[in-house]
Amino acid sequence: MTDPKAIQPSELDQLPDRDPEETAEWQASLDAVTKAAGPHRAAYLMRRTLERAEGNGIALPKLLETDYVNTIPTAAEPVVDGDEAMEHRITAWNRWNAAAMVTRGSKHGVGGHIATFASAAWLYETGFNHFFRGKEGDGSGDQLYIQGHASPGIYARAFLDGRLNEGHLDNFRRESGGNGLPSYPHPRRLPWLWEFPTVSMGLGPLSAIYQARFNRYLTSRSIKDVSASHVWAFLGDGEMDEPESTAALALASREGLDNLTFVINCNLQRLDGPVRANFKIVQELEAQFRGAGWNVIKTLWGTAWDELFQLDTTGALVRRLREVPDAQVQTYQTRDAAYIRADFFGKDPALAEMAKLLSDDKILECFHLSRGGHESRKVYAAYRAALAHKGAPTVILAQTVKGFTLGEGFASKNANHQMKKLTVDEFKQMRDLLELPIKDSDFVDGVVPYGHPGADSPEVRYLQERRAALGGPAPARRTQPLAALPAPADKTFTSFDKGSGSQNVATTMAFVRLVKDLVRDKETGKRWVPIVPDEARTFGMESLFPSLGIYSPKGQTYEPVDRDQLMYYKEAKDGQILNEGITEAGSMADFIAASTSYSTHGEAMIPFYIFYSMFGWQRTADQMWQLGDQLGRGFLVGATAGRTTLTGEGLQHADGHSPVIAATNPAALSYDPAFAYEVAVIVKDGLRRMYGEAAPGEDPNVFYYLTVYNEPIPQPAKPAGSGVDIDEGIVKGLYRFNTAESAGLSPAANAPRIQLLGSGTAIHWALKAQRLLAEEWGVAADVWSATSWTELRRDALEADAALLRGEERVPYVRQVLQGAEGPVLAVSDYMRQVPDQIAQWVEQDYSSLGADGFGLSDTRDAARRYFGVDAESIVVAALAQLARRGEVKATAVKEARERYGL
Repeated sequence: MTDPKAIQPSELDQLPDRDPEETAEWQASLDAVTKAAGPHRAAYLMRRTLERAEGNGIALPKLLETDYVNTIPTAAEPVVDGDEAMEHRITAWNRWNAAAMVTRGSKHGVGGHIATFASAAWLYETGFNHFFRGKEGDGSGDQLYIQGHASPGIYARAFLDGRLNEGHLDNFRRESGGNGLPSYPHPRRLPWLWEFPTVSMGLGPLSAIYQARFNRYLTSRSIKDVSASHVWAFLGDGEMDEPESTAALALASREGLDNLTFVINCNLQRLDGPVRANFKIVQELEAQFRGAGWNVIKTLWGTAWDELFQLDTTGALVRRLREVPDAQVQTYQTRDAAYIRADFFGKDPALAEMAKLLSDDKILECFHLSRGGHESRKVYAAYRAALAHKGAPTVILAQTVKGFTLGEGFASKNANHQMKKLTVDEFKQMRDLLELPIKDSDFVDGVVPYGHPGADSPEVRYLQERRAALGGPAPARRTQPLAALPAPADKTFTSFDKGSGSQNVATTMAFVRLVKDLVRDKETGKRWVPIVPDEARTFGMESLFPSLGIYSPKGQTYEPVDRDQLMYYKEAKDGQILNEGITEAGSMADFIAASTSYSTHGEAMIPFYIFYSMFGWQRTADQMWQLGDQLGRGFLVGATAGRTTLTGEGLQHADGHSPVIAATNPAALSYDPAFAYEVAVIVKDGLRRMYGEAAPGEDPNVFYYLTVYNEPIPQPAKPAGSGVDIDEGIVKGLYRFNTAESAGLSPAANAPRIQLLGSGTAIHWALKAQRLLAEEWGVAADVWSATSWTELRRDALEADAALLRGEERVPYVRQVLQGAEGPVLAVSDYMRQVPDQIAQWVEQDYSSLGADGFGLSDTRDAARRYFGVDAESIVVAALAQLARRGEVKATAVKEARERYGL
């Protein structure tokens, strides 16, 4: 068996050497310069020579490109370790059932994609039969990021090996009955099969890189040795247009992630047409990946091309392949031999002479059928070489034909991504091409049959034996619950109950202090994964640098400029902090990998990702959805939150809407705590639910979003009374912080009364308004802390749903406000849509204030006056609400406006 690492550069060149002695003289000259003047001088001369060649019009590949040929020629391919004929039969069954599943589903109008898997079948089958490690062996197995549109082929394989039945296939894209299959890879819908949701294009490659990186992190920190795990990401060439697809290429090469392989299915088509119609996507990607430091393997041509390359004594064929644009290659796929002779070979006299030696059948075999991505031995060689390469990640650029084996109506047609079915005649042609034992009589009433060779057939036994040798089924996801993590000591959380006295403490500071205590816990401290996108000092986290260290695979190879300071910048191979630089997308990819480690690796990790709240949900909400899809657990922390708290930064930094976006994600539990003790209660409950003992009916596969503020204010003590009731209110979303009486305001017995609901930093304005209302207007106000408008709304929606089922249930928000006198006025540092989430379930008269519109640069007081949410604005709004009810004079509203300058 040939070792791919032993292949010499000369062997990788398809061009024949017509004068070996002259070549040796050039090489000797280069060696002499290198020896006499050093490698830098030699490199200089090489660059200048290449520039002269380009200036003289000599066609040479660019420095980052190689010729449009296979990286591993036929002579260097290793022998496939398996029964190729058997694997061809297995692949044929899978091709058939994938197409049958989508075609049968089209009768129900649910659609599906046929052409993608048809092009990529061998890219998957070769991996399943020889490379992809399952989870039943040692370690964690491999992580597979399956291209979303190829899911029918994966279902077809699961059907062949007995993990799915015909009923499942017939419910492809019809999930409501409980026995269906989701359209695409989706762990929340099919948790035993899918690990990674990938159909939101671009997120798969980004996540795969950070998953490979997180694997190294787990190993380096001695959490679990997952060095044997390999990450495989299957991507489309059109998908590489997404900026997320290539956003982290440099990270992967910089950290030497040779546990990562990208397999890009270069069928030259995106959804509407050619990927690079006038150019060559393979060459572009090669340059991009080589430039980023990746190992690049091109698998472009099948063995039928060997004869053509042997006839290419002048290099004319290689030159022609390099210059033909992708759209023309696609056209050749659909045209006859005469057209190809004229358009491809007829452009060069040497090629025209070569074409005379080729039969029409040979030309059609090469241009219609023979692609590297459609031959198991070509793919096998590429995968072997990828695993053998050390020190850098590998990308395999495999050329295929979209719609391959589906017939002339599909192959390379621009519209094939939207084509959802084959006719009976087309299926019969496909059957004959694949040599499947399916009879015409099996097509009953025009319905295409599923095909299966039998549970005890040689094909199924072979498939199962191969998977058993590789560690069990794939893809697969662990679903067995882990043992609950021990809860940290109560004192860690209750230390915030006494408040901060006269010390000013922002809730951001309170959260960081809490985490500092939690990471010291002997049982669970090491499982915390702090993630921050180059803003740790903004959030007061620099004290964690020397104690936890910042993860770096190289450790710290330099002396930090602040080494003599207490909180110096410390990097370490076993560092706990992931400081990602200026990349919210990369930080979210980190978070997703860490938050799903409980399933991927059987190791529960507790990530918290802290970020400018404006640059979280607004910028990376698609990844937050991916996080929910993947059943991730952890804490997202939107710091410097609110529209008016970040002084001087202006509208681009002023977040007035992240809770609105968060509310759209069913897996996100969104909280806007006002006080330090609320932060502690919420984090404690999150640890219990996600990592401890979830209550009956609670889904542990959620994540928490906390908005915290950079406004230092004295933190109050937790109100006296039943701590259980207050904690329950904090978790459920609402509790009464004080009354006019408990605040010492001594209202008159018959004073008008109003209920002020505030969240986050807005509660401080409500408390000031409470005092103004009492002292200047004789109005009694009770103040409530609304820790989560969203959770209150969800509870109310569940009550409504229960009512439809005939069950009587009162929403929590209505329960706690029952009997509260007067109207309700809600206020937050967000747009009014945030508190208005609960309006329809509040029995009292309800109104709200919020910071709608764009932000602006100014002081906090000025910004709050501008948006009409400061204490004085609350007073005027409260008086207006009471005036409409006839409980205060209408003139009081006008007087208040004038007094406060509104």
